[in-house]
Amino acid sequence: MSESLTQGASGTPAADASEDAAYRKAAWRILPLLLLCYLVAYLDRVNVGFAKLQMSDDLHFSEAVYGLGAGIFFIAYFLVEIPSNLILHRVGARLWIARIMISWGVISSCMAFVTTPMSFYIMRFLLGLAEAGFYPGVILYLSYWFPTHRRGKMFALFASAVPLSGLVGAPLSGWIMAVFDGAHGWAGWKWLFFIEGLPSVAIGILVIFCLSDRISHAGWLTQEQKTLLQSRIDAESHSHEVHSVRDVFRQPRIWLLTAIYFCMIAGFYTVGFWLPTLVRQAGVTDVLHIGLLTAIPYGAAVATMLLVSRHADRVRERRWHLALTAIVGAIGLIIAATWSSSFTMSMIGLTLAAMGALSTLPLFWSLPTAFLGGTAAAAGIALINSCGNLAGFVSPYLIGFLKDMTQSTTIGLYVMAGALILGSVLIFRIPAKLVNR
Repeated sequence: MSESLTQGASGTPAADASEDAAYRKAAWRILPLLLLCYLVAYLDRVNVGFAKLQMSDDLHFSEAVYGLGAGIFFIAYFLVEIPSNLILHRVGARLWIARIMISWGVISSCMAFVTTPMSFYIMRFLLGLAEAGFYPGVILYLSYWFPTHRRGKMFALFASAVPLSGLVGAPLSGWIMAVFDGAHGWAGWKWLFFIEGLPSVAIGILVIFCLSDRISHAGWLTQEQKTLLQSRIDAESHSHEVHSVRDVFRQPRIWLLTAIYFCMIAGFYTVGFWLPTLVRQAGVTDVLHIGLLTAIPYGAAVATMLLVSRHADRVRERRWHLALTAIVGAIGLIIAATWSSSFTMSMIGLTLAAMGALSTLPLFWSLPTAFLGGTAAAAGIALINSCGNLAGFVSPYLIGFLKDMTQSTTIGLYVMAGALILGSVLIFRIPAKLVNR
């Protein structure tokens, strides 16, 4: 890991040893905690996909009800993400991220008390309100510490929490539902929500004591290291094209990036919310076995995410790397849809889908942070993330609706594959000189 944190871009002079040491210290101090935060955050966000294996039968939820409940999270996300990021920019990441984590952990555990479709919708909406601002807040926070040519690896290490949460959380979720089912009169899905919400509260408290808001606040850096790291950020800020919140909403490139992100998120959450169901659809019935098999695509996605982002940073090329990973994700969804009755082909398709769709996120976020600065970065990142994440509402609901109509996920998966392909085409509307540096 240390090599990936310190390696300079290909074709440029080797970084000074003292600069390497400063960035290595910053990365090892910041990234493990943020990765842990996102790991439990993403697990709390998508464990509803595992809960569905029992909850839908217990509560007599249709596929459309599940899809709407899974997706309504992102309506709340959309409503408060921009103000949340502006607050973080003003009060600091330490207190705001801690607030987010503690509140969402409590609400996630309370999902165990859902009994009706309406209570399901309300709790998912509240979870979205609580968590809004975390992901764009961390993207903004990392831009305070790392210059553009180092940022891709940092985003990838942070975003690797998503496949890691699947790699660890999928077997854990299957185990909890299998072992605790019926304990004290609670179904396994209730225990799943209750148990997996608690770590978020504990880690939120840890954030208060361990996270530094800015380079200047880091007592674990020497004064020389603080000056060095801050000088790199200050030098880069002069090249930012957008600095004010007003300019963010008038920038066509921001809305183009939002459209691209919408397409990427459609594929991303198709994997996140439907992977356990698609594995069961391929013929696996035991929830523990589903959990173990679901870990395979996530494990492959961890390696892909880190390798591709590292290569993009080294050669300073973003567009082709992002487009090709999106195409791989689309091909995977098409294979999974076309050969859904074949266990082997389904697993190959789902693995490719996870490798491609999940790897788009860290690559994508290298684009807007290359030309957004100051308060505009807080608003712009939040705007792109909140609007783009509406695909997290559209994609699960659409797949659930189409499955109720056709008794198959095939058409829905084809549509999501098409979204990834569209996003890969739109990427080339962004000038290479703007983001490849």
